[in-house]
Amino acid sequence: MRICPAVHHLFTLLVLAQPVSAQWVAQSSGTQVELRGLSVVSPTVAWASGQRGTVIRTTNGGGLWTTDTVSGATALDLRSIAATSPSTAFAMSIGDSSRIFRTTDGGRSWSLRFVSTRKGSFFDAIRFWDAKHGIAVSDPVDGRFLLVTTSDGGETWQEVPADRLPTALPNEGAFAASGSCLSLYGRSDAWFVTGGAAVARVFHSSNRGRSWTVSDSPLRAGTASNGIFSVSFRDAKHGVIAGGDYQKPKLGGRNLALSNNGGRSWTLVDSASSPTGFRSAVAYVPGTAGRSLIAVGISGTDLSTDGGLTWVAADTIGYNSVQFGGRAGYVVGPKGRVGKVEFTPDRKKR
Repeated sequence: MRICPAVHHLFTLLVLAQPVSAQWVAQSSGTQVELRGLSVVSPTVAWASGQRGTVIRTTNGGGLWTTDTVSGATALDLRSIAATSPSTAFAMSIGDSSRIFRTTDGGRSWSLRFVSTRKGSFFDAIRFWDAKHGIAVSDPVDGRFLLVTTSDGGETWQEVPADRLPTALPNEGAFAASGSCLSLYGRSDAWFVTGGAAVARVFHSSNRGRSWTVSDSPLRAGTASNGIFSVSFRDAKHGVIAGGDYQKPKLGGRNLALSNNGGRSWTLVDSASSPTGFRSAVAYVPGTAGRSLIAVGISGTDLSTDGGLTWVAADTIGYNSVQFGGRAGYVVGPKGRVGKVEFTPDRKKR
């Protein structure tokens, strides 16, 4: 496949900043639906999900993507997916009566493991710490965010008691744009991010969702289309949040901030140095000691090679989600768009 010159330039920057070599490659997904859910298990195994109950999977690094429709989900938008192995994954739908489906045979069959019965619920993202322990987040119900957790590999799900969470702000919710409004680290840390209210906020749990604290962020806020859309932590202390205004995808400024204390406080990246527009997903590049990050949105991709302090516009191809697994990263977006970057140590630069 042809390599976009701008994206090739992006990874040239990576090479200059780090002892890595890489190239960005467009791949054939076998579908034309919009993809937003993404879960990368390893450099060769990745899952993605989207409209019309669609799930795609590769086990050979994207050389071939298999496309399946989850039984009973053809009318559903599977905005988030979490895979725990090449054969096991959980696909989650949005809207009232949000559902969680599980496969343990590589997508050949799916079972319904959870249906939300709470009026007004709208699940936005699902993630797993390990093969047994997972969590999913919904917009607020009765004034507090609704969370469900599992400790038996997704067989059953239990609600986190509402009084364990801070009260939601008026009009506050999470964004189901990329499945990355929820991020996990280690054995027990979790963060989810919000928008739509007067202030965009970051919620944190250090005990697998049993209790939560919340902090304000400096990202763009104040209307239903503004806020934080994505959160990523490279360790328990250092994290990044990205977002902006999805109705103004090329509007820069106040769209990215950094934390060095586990999310208790956030430092806004200067508007002149921040990504060039609304960004729905952000991720650290493994093997770069936190120096390299990639942010994607429907107006393009940006790259940082200094820990998120400054960003360079790389291209204008629209993507919704980005995630890395080892040395390989994948992106998904509108019209079934899938791309991959793979980097390896350049021994000559050591």
